[in-house]
Amino acid sequence: MDEAGLEMTPMPRAALFLAGRVFTQYRKRGRARTGVLPDFFVGAHAAVGQLPLLTRDVGRYRTYFPTLKLIAPNP
Repeated sequence: MDEAGLEMTPMPRAALFLAGRVFTQYRKRGRARTGVLPDFFVGAHAAVGQLPLLTRDVGRYRTYFPTLKLIAPNP
């Protein structure tokens, strides 16, 4: 991780709250129950920290984290 310049930071409380709030919205829309909660933690952490996020799942992140700067590779 050092060679790549990556840094691990603790999850801010504000990000935990945001992840729970948007996951609730997601579930109210009748979406899948399994396998997606980590995406909401990642998106919320990036949104609260005002960090860009590299993803191929642009639709979900734009829907639930509209202020998040996304970096998406071309398909």
